[in-house]
Amino acid sequence: MVNEVCLRTLDLDRPWLLEQYRSRGGYEMLAKILKEKIPAEDIVEEIKRSGLRGRGGAGFPTGLKWSFIARNTPGQKYIVCNSDEGEPGTFKDRDILRYNPHQLIEGMIIAGYTINANRGYNYIRGEFWEPYERFEAALEEARQAGFLGKDILGSGFEFELYSHLGAGAYICGEETALLESIEGKKGQPRFKPPFPAQYGLYGRPTIINNTESLASIPMILEQGGKWFADIGVKNSGGPKMFSISGNINNPGVFEIPMGTPFSKLLEMAGGMKNGRKLKGVIPGGTSAPIIPGDQMMELNMDYDAIAGAGSMLGSGAVIVLDDSNCMVKVLERMSYFYFEESCGQCTPCREGTGWLYRVVKRIEEGKGRQQDLDLLDDVADKISGKTICALGDAAAAPVAGMLRHFRDEFQYHIDHKRCLVSANGQ
Repeated sequence: MVNEVCLRTLDLDRPWLLEQYRSRGGYEMLAKILKEKIPAEDIVEEIKRSGLRGRGGAGFPTGLKWSFIARNTPGQKYIVCNSDEGEPGTFKDRDILRYNPHQLIEGMIIAGYTINANRGYNYIRGEFWEPYERFEAALEEARQAGFLGKDILGSGFEFELYSHLGAGAYICGEETALLESIEGKKGQPRFKPPFPAQYGLYGRPTIINNTESLASIPMILEQGGKWFADIGVKNSGGPKMFSISGNINNPGVFEIPMGTPFSKLLEMAGGMKNGRKLKGVIPGGTSAPIIPGDQMMELNMDYDAIAGAGSMLGSGAVIVLDDSNCMVKVLERMSYFYFEESCGQCTPCREGTGWLYRVVKRIEEGKGRQQDLDLLDDVADKISGKTICALGDAAAAPVAGMLRHFRDEFQYHIDHKRCLVSANGQ
């Protein structure tokens, strides 16, 4: 605990500074690990006990991922942070970089110690210039304070950390495409196996985690895995940051316990804008199938609850849509995004995303044909599960979700050559 005198000397308006972080106990967990030489196996078990699952979208258990790497294998190993944050609707990780970069740095150093890596990279989306500058400044503070470099805190442990700016390609959010980008190659996903834990950056064992996942590590180890798990619910440990946007009064980032009712999150976000009716919610970024509003109001924000409703929690990017939205127009915009962002490596994705976009666009423009809905289902099915990475699934899932829940709007467009929402005066 910092005393009152210290508080008066701190720059409370700039929480990203090292002095601020250290006043809250920052880097104390790292110091304890290095001083007591806590076994890596104990750290991994504590992370497993916490129930922490990847916060970037896939939701893979973090502790289990760390256990895959053979830490005693001779030679270089790497820890890589995925701060690309390209999923539409997601804007939480940039806030960690802007306001709490040292917690991420401490988490990455601890991860490096655990997997026996002495080099790390933080892959930051190229458009995130302010977050990049904040993170770079925090790295320099950490180096000057002795938390990065050789012989950290006199422990003999060495770790260096670098930023790497991307160039705005959505595909580089896929972990192996991200590795290709760091290596200076075209950002395209690799075939797996081998997985990055065996053959990753520069062909060496590598662990890749999301920004929020790595930033959670110091608190988990300080408070204990059980403490973190108990904040959430079964199979969804801890709190989670949710980016909520759309037709609401107070869009922003909210950190809430896993399992919190969606209705509570919507209330925190100020409720529906202009008092309009909730029509649908995309719960995990645009790659997550939409859930009708009435159904969503009964759900909790955790992996199993959202999966049980036929969607996924993903990155926690919640997009709220009211009854003024035409779902055909919404899907047209999303389909265009995936069409543009396909890297073109896999034929089903390269060709299929174009088909999805053009057919939805045709329906939206009042030129749809009766067979178009079956055609959309067929094309989505031919893409899903048939590509090297998950971008194909990400393009197909919104189409399947929209047709499952709002097929009547698409049929109305085809039958009447105009929008159902406009026809109802909404």
